Amino acid sequence: GKSTLLRTISGLMKTNAGRISFDGKAIHSEPPENIVTHGVVHVPEGRRLFPLMSVKDNLLVGAYNARARGETEKTLAEVYELLPRLAERQNQLAMTLSGGEQQMVAIGRGLMAKPQLLMLDEPSLGLAPILIKDIFKTVRQIADHGITVLMVEQDVRHSLSLSDRGYVLEHGRVVMEGKADQLIDDPHIKKAYLGI
Repeated sequence: GKSTLLRTISGLMKTNAGRISFDGKAIHSEPPENIVTHGVVHVPEGRRLFPLMSVKDNLLVGAYNARARGETEKTLAEVYELLPRLAERQNQLAMTLSGGEQQMVAIGRGLMAKPQLLMLDEPSLGLAPILIKDIFKTVRQIADHGITVLMVEQDVRHSLSLSDRGYVLEHGRVVMEGKADQLIDDPHIKKAYLGI
């Protein structure tokens, strides 16, 4: 249900009922490329890079929308500032990177689209614990730069520790929501999701 939510918001899946609005505009009936132009960007689970393209070229793919055009070099410099390892490896093929570096490229590609809302689907999936810390640190920095981040994540403890708010979905419905620090301390969350 959580990944389905992101896919529906981004226009990759059609809604059966209801309405999705962003910034006061209905977007639920628009194709994905138009939704990106509104500032809603989805970084899907599994990275989905172009393995035989360079890091830089993978990043530039994210800038092919009306919202991002014309600011590509400036945005690329901002992504390299936020993710300096990508600048160091900009000419390397994506397939030669570690899993954590590939995830950074996927996030950087999303940032190249100039999002107001960046949706991340399981950014820590399959990564070593030390790399997960780097990914989460980057997510917090993105939010600190004024970009709203909506993250679907199995690692409840770490994701809530860096979030302002949290939402708990069960069977496609929001069953709990609130400030992240309150959710971490909630007895139901501790028992059901943190194993405490």
